[in-house]
Amino acid sequence: MKEGAVTLNEDCIILYANRSFSELVDQPSGRLIGSCLYDHVVDPAPLEAILTGEQPETTEVTLIGADERLTPANMSIVELQVEAGAPRMFCSIVTDLTEMRRAEDTLRQVQKMDAVGQLTGGVAHDFNNLLMAISSSLEMLEKRIPHDPQTSRLIENAKQGTRRGAALTQRMLAFARRQDLKAERVDLAALIQGMTELVQRTLGPTWPLELEFADPLPPVLADANQLEMALLNLAVNARDAMPDGGPIRVSAERVVVAADQIEALAPGTFICLGVIDEGEGMDADTLARATEPFFTTKGVGKGTGLGLSMVHGLAKQLGGTFVLQSSPTAGTTARLWLPAANSIDAEYSESVTKQTTPIDSRPLKILAVDDDFLIRMNIADMLQDMGHTVFEAGSAEEALETLQLQPDVELLITDQAMPNMTGTELIQRVTNDRPSLPIILATGYGELPTNSPREIVKLGKPFSEEDLAAAIARALASSMLAQERAG
Repeated sequence: MKEGAVTLNEDCIILYANRSFSELVDQPSGRLIGSCLYDHVVDPAPLEAILTGEQPETTEVTLIGADERLTPANMSIVELQVEAGAPRMFCSIVTDLTEMRRAEDTLRQVQKMDAVGQLTGGVAHDFNNLLMAISSSLEMLEKRIPHDPQTSRLIENAKQGTRRGAALTQRMLAFARRQDLKAERVDLAALIQGMTELVQRTLGPTWPLELEFADPLPPVLADANQLEMALLNLAVNARDAMPDGGPIRVSAERVVVAADQIEALAPGTFICLGVIDEGEGMDADTLARATEPFFTTKGVGKGTGLGLSMVHGLAKQLGGTFVLQSSPTAGTTARLWLPAANSIDAEYSESVTKQTTPIDSRPLKILAVDDDFLIRMNIADMLQDMGHTVFEAGSAEEALETLQLQPDVELLITDQAMPNMTGTELIQRVTNDRPSLPIILATGYGELPTNSPREIVKLGKPFSEEDLAAAIARALASSMLAQERAG
């Protein structure tokens, strides 16, 4: 039997134990016979209650094995039919619950991380809106006040603060898998070798880098800038785990992954990028929480707790995964699994690569849509500063009414997260009536919604007047290209 099986007398003394039960408690059957079943469980009270008829025949127990190893198990006990006058006997069937508990723990962790990801993405979105109001106001203010060195320094300090805030939200969006990735074919070995000097200067001479690459390596489909940031984060974490110094190994190899071989990876060809240290590893509890946002074991002011969560989110968004292995005595191995690029990916990456577009300075009639008054006002101010005529709408419904009243509007800028009707839904409504209208989707999230037309230009908040001008130029160029294809 796969399950454990034992027979007992009325005093719960084991009369027989099969091989499966012996393996569960790590003792040979001969030694088990004559022992009390109570001695092999952490809490015998549920078993006593079953034998006395005080509770149902099935209960969950924790078995005690060799070296105090604990195993969760389901145990059912039934009384056997015996001849009249014979001593009472019982039979118990024991089922190992280890795999079930592991699956339940994995599911709970996935659900928790998904909930935290949604919360983190929402906070990043709202924070980006606040930064947008601050940064655009500072930019407009700087143009309007007389030049004064002290005032200029104060404004620049505030702008620097908004840029640092924007970098923080980018990490939060990376964990939530909502960052804006520019997918392209990346030669991983060349990328790592190209940034070795930078990483080594960041680490210091006490932590030498050792590169181990299998040859040759196919390219991966990834965002090179985000990949460099992820590698730097992992290297710095490895350094911090070895306060007295030590080598940090960076390896990369091509691996063909079969179905169900690695959790969360689809079958296919992957490049496994590893960063290995021999420092202070993590215990099981710390390892389980290592990729949670804002969780850190470093002191105050020494880390945001977003480094590993950013790497985790990046890997998931690129179709790979991130795996940490660590123990207090064996150091830490961080493995970033990235899908290898193929010819289809190459065509796709060429199509999504941002092209340099000449900025069209022609005055336009533009409709700006945002339910946040501060954001809408600042966008209007920037557009007017650029010489455009601006119509404002505080909702998608109001925007549709404005387009009816102002049919000569030449470009639409809309927020994504709005009540009743999102920016994406507004775009679909507008496209039905005016398919050639250039449109910009401004959003505090990093990624473009998957159901948006590919012609739509995405503008991430917070953005500057220069970013807005470039987005307008791209939207006009995209609209012209779409018209040429249709014609």
